[in-house]
This record gives sequence, structure tokens and C-alpha cells, in this order.
Amino acid sequence: MRLCEWGDAPVRGSGDRSLGRRFGWLWAAYVISAYGSGLGFGALPLIAVRVLHAGPGEVSALSAAGPAVGALIAVPLGPWMEFRRKRPVMMTMDLARFAVLATIPLTFALGLLSFAQLLIVSTVTAAAEITFKAASGAYLKSIVPQENLIIANARFESATWTSTTVGPPLGGAAMGLLGPVVTVIMDATSYLLSALSLRAIGGGEPHPAHERPAGMRLSELVDGWRYLLGHRQLRLLLANSALTGGLLLAAEPPLIVLMVGHLGFAPWQYGLAFALPCTGGLIGSRLSRPLTRRFGRHRVMLTAGSLRACWPVGLAFVGPGIPGLVLIAVLQFGLILCIGVFMPLLATYRLEQLPPDRVARALSAWTITQRATIASLTALGGVLASLTTPRTTIAVAGILMLATPLLLPRREHPAPAEPELVADRG
Repeated sequence: MRLCEWGDAPVRGSGDRSLGRRFGWLWAAYVISAYGSGLGFGALPLIAVRVLHAGPGEVSALSAAGPAVGALIAVPLGPWMEFRRKRPVMMTMDLARFAVLATIPLTFALGLLSFAQLLIVSTVTAAAEITFKAASGAYLKSIVPQENLIIANARFESATWTSTTVGPPLGGAAMGLLGPVVTVIMDATSYLLSALSLRAIGGGEPHPAHERPAGMRLSELVDGWRYLLGHRQLRLLLANSALTGGLLLAAEPPLIVLMVGHLGFAPWQYGLAFALPCTGGLIGSRLSRPLTRRFGRHRVMLTAGSLRACWPVGLAFVGPGIPGLVLIAVLQFGLILCIGVFMPLLATYRLEQLPPDRVARALSAWTITQRATIASLTALGGVLASLTTPRTTIAVAGILMLATPLLLPRREHPAPAEPELVADRG
């Protein structure tokens, strides 16, 4: 059953199709939290460096330990949310992130801020984000017809890169003018506003595809991984996605230390160097659908996924001053342009391949795998940076990235027939 049959008034955004009022509010919640995250880009590592005077090992630990423990906490949440309505789960995760982030400005004002608290905040936000993403993916599939998923995912990707373009420079400037925790306050507030937007969707929600089984068995905990690993194309894409994200983010803490600590860049310059190239993500997300229509989805995914691996190794050659900023901007633009093309296609293909009663568990397993890989590689990157130099760590991660296209599937599995969307009865 189409969205318009649910009584939703149509709304229009980027693209050429109406996706309904409920998607409009879901997209609004996403945009609000995305802009909050953009403003708070790198806030915890920057606070660790500038307020607590943390070194490369501690910054890498902050970037690795929190997401790793958060991923572990999120393991039982995938099966738990599969048999529940997804909108209340998303609202709860937003409110949890608001509450835990709000503790940072409070303890900073009282002179009680500690590295341990940053680790706890990183852990809770990581677990909440994993759960939110899995629930939102399942909810999106329940309200948007399959043929429109690429439009919806392109809009999400476009919002991500627009917020990342605008947010970090403004966040860096705000941090310089108003203090180190101001962007954390903005980020926390965005989650509160996101929860209110989700509440404004109103009405009912499709019932879960199946009734919840009695008790929580081990098989339920690993069911998402079982499906992903049993699907050859998704298995390869998961491996590619996890290693690509892990290697990219393993180089981020050493790059922060290199730029802010060794090369003397100000926080606003760091934010600007990573914000302006994000226009490439906006361009890529807009190109994703027309390129697919012309060349076919699999060819575009394979090309964009391969090209994105070629850029990060150049970050090892970053120097001081304007030339260094220009080099970062060029490399990041090329990388993010390819990511912007690739990600909406990956998100759409993944939702198409997942049956309705496996979406939340599989998406949760996907994100947990990514976060665990990111945490592991980030921790290894921190050790390597401590034993050698941040620049060496960035170079090693970039060289390893060149091998990730080998994990892209060479054939595309056709999408299964779309099941009928379940109308709400509540």
C-alpha cells in the first residue's frame, strides 16, 4: 500500500517524486541531527587535546574504546527492536544522546570534566547511534516504496554532506569564540529537536512483521550476521564497508594531532579543511541516481567504490600553512565525491535485499561490525602513532585502503519482489 493511501499529504524535496508527510518529518529529524553533528564534528577529540591535553594514544583510545564498547552494548538491541515499533525506539535514542552530551558542559563549568567522562559519553552515543540507525532503516523501508528508496537515501546523503559542509567551520569558529564545549551543547540540542520532529510524525506505525519470540536466545543475537554472511554480495559489501570506514577513521585521530598539535592549525582551520570538500558529497549524492539510470547501478557502485580508495594516502604529505590546507581540501573533495555517489546506492541495495523481518537485526549487525572494525583499527592506529609518528600512521592507512576495492562484488544480485507495505491498524 502506498504512502498516499495512509492519508499523508505529499511533500517534495530534492528529486522528482513525493515521498509523503511521514517521510518529510523523518527527513526533518535527520537534517536537524545531521546539522548538530556537523557543528560538533570532532568535538570530543578536540576537547581532549585542547582542554585535557591528551596525546595521540589517548585521542585514539577515545575514538576507539567508546564506539567499541557501544557496539558491544548494541548487540542485543537489534533483536530487541526488531519486534517493536521503530519510531519510539528512535525517539528514545535521541533523548539518550541529548542527556549524556548535556553532562559535558555541566562538568566543564564545574571544573570536573575528565577523560573518563568523555569515554562514557562516547560509549553511550555510539550505542544509541547504532540502535537509531537500525530502527530508522527499518522504519524507512516500511513507509517508502522500494522504487523510491534511492530517492530517499539520496536525500539523506545530501543532507549529511550539506551539514558537514556548513557545520564544522561554524562549529570551529564557535569553539574559538565561545569556548570548547559550545558545539557539544549545539549537538545535544539537535537530538532533542530530532526527537520532537519524530514525535510530530503522529499517527500509527506499521506493526512489526512478526511476533516477538519468547525469551532472547543466542540465535536471535546473531541472526543479523547469519543473514548478511549468507548473502554473498552483502557479505562482500559489509567487508568493504567495514575496512574502508575503519581505515579512514583510524587516520583521523593522528591527523587531528598532526594538524592541531604539530602543524599549528587552529580548530576553525581544521574544520574548514574538512568542511569545504564536503560539497563533493552533495554533488555526488545528486549524481548518484542519474548516473545509475545511464550506466547501471552495479557499474556505478564498482567504479565509485574503487575510486574512493585512491585519495587518503595523499594525506600523509600534508604540510603547514595554506598549501597544506589546499592539499587536504583537494584530497578530501575527491574522496567525498566518490563516497557521495556510492553510499545512496549501497543503502538502497542493502534495504532491497533484506526481508522485512530481518531489517533491524541485519542493519544493527552491519553497523556493529563497522564500529567494531573502526574501533579495532583506530586503536591499532593509536599504537602505531605512539610508536612512530602520526604521519606514518596516516600513510599506512592510506596504502592499505588501496586494497579495499578487491572486496567489491563483481556481480549484482537482483532485488527480491517488494512485499506489500502493511497498513497501520492502531
